[in-house]
Amino acid sequence: MSPEGDRSRRAVLKAAVAMGGASALSACLDRAGDDPVPTGDPEAKPSSQHAWREYVRHDEHGNTQLPAHQILLYLDLPFDGPPNADDRAALAASLDALDRAYAWSHEGLLHSMAYSPAYFDRFDESLPEGIDLPEPTALSPFESPTFDRQDAVLHLASDRADVVLAADRALRGERASANGVSVPPLTEVATVASRRTGFVGAGLPAEHQDAAGIPDSKPVPEASPLFMGFEAGFRGNQATESYVTIDSGPFAGGTTEVIANLRQRLADWYGEQSYEERVMELFSPGHAAEGLVEGVGSNLGSSSGIDRFVDDVADHAREYGRVGHAQKAARANRDDEGNVRLLRRHFESTDDIGSEQAVASLHFPSLQRRISAFEEVRRAMNGTDVTEVTPAVRQRVNNGILEYIFVRRRGYFLLPPRRHRALPTPRPA
Repeated sequence: MSPEGDRSRRAVLKAAVAMGGASALSACLDRAGDDPVPTGDPEAKPSSQHAWREYVRHDEHGNTQLPAHQILLYLDLPFDGPPNADDRAALAASLDALDRAYAWSHEGLLHSMAYSPAYFDRFDESLPEGIDLPEPTALSPFESPTFDRQDAVLHLASDRADVVLAADRALRGERASANGVSVPPLTEVATVASRRTGFVGAGLPAEHQDAAGIPDSKPVPEASPLFMGFEAGFRGNQATESYVTIDSGPFAGGTTEVIANLRQRLADWYGEQSYEERVMELFSPGHAAEGLVEGVGSNLGSSSGIDRFVDDVADHAREYGRVGHAQKAARANRDDEGNVRLLRRHFESTDDIGSEQAVASLHFPSLQRRISAFEEVRRAMNGTDVTEVTPAVRQRVNNGILEYIFVRRRGYFLLPPRRHRALPTPRPA
């Protein structure tokens, strides 16, 4: 396929996922042709819902390539009090059907169901000691996000747009089956409070940069998997799945999840900052001074190399008048033994909930054993201490990428192991 044809195909598929209707699915199926979708074996699924790495693509450096098309369905239970056994069985039937319909892979469908503090407040009993699931909160003095307090969120992900769309429509009761398997709609027990879509991978952000927040000059490189023009999620800078997994108690095998949505305003990022300055503010001034980053950063291999510059934040602020996003966050993103604490699975979007306008934003799921780990890293990213080092670094200016991202929504969730994914009690057997 020619580059022009490939870009056209990507545009159709991304737009179809965002639209979500029957005509959108038809367009995806037309593009997919006769390529079969692998069916699933429920017994072959991993015990952890967040076990994705073994089942997706990787680049030549071993970095995870997340599925290209993703949907988040935020769900509410339309009744007061805890769910009963019938409710639990109805949701389990929907999720079990997905397991039969699709292989657990980027070519099939990866999915996970997570639950909010509001959901567990329906019960008289509390979560076990050691499960860290507070109410979502503002994590900087300059943000005022809307907090996602829906009962649950279901995350769907696949490299095939037709797969996420068929699963999505079946779960919402708009079609009877997915990949030849009858799917009871989850709307029998829950209502869809919000539907959000996104994409990630080289070519997709460039194809969809005609959105509010990105300059008309279309500066996003074709090779970039994200709107800001660089690769992210290097294997060496991510926690392992085992590290973020809860290791004891009834939710052993699960984890906690933060999902934020950040609006991006990149006019100054591309219009006022040189390439070297963008490297400084995303990675560190040391990366720019030593010429460590080429193009979108593929040359970095399996690690951004940020650990070399974590202790240089104050010195870089004084010498260069700016500091890097990654070097600030990394100060809190390592435990005492040097292990990375957060596993980030972010993807781009042009959704603007409540509007038909395309707006550049980032969906930011983060997995960690305890929510407090995410909060500590996020506060380190604020760089408030750095503003005291030099007047050149202000709370949002020359302070990593804070000038270009704005938190719109944030929710906290418990992502249980597969055995407890259907409306769990706070203390399941």
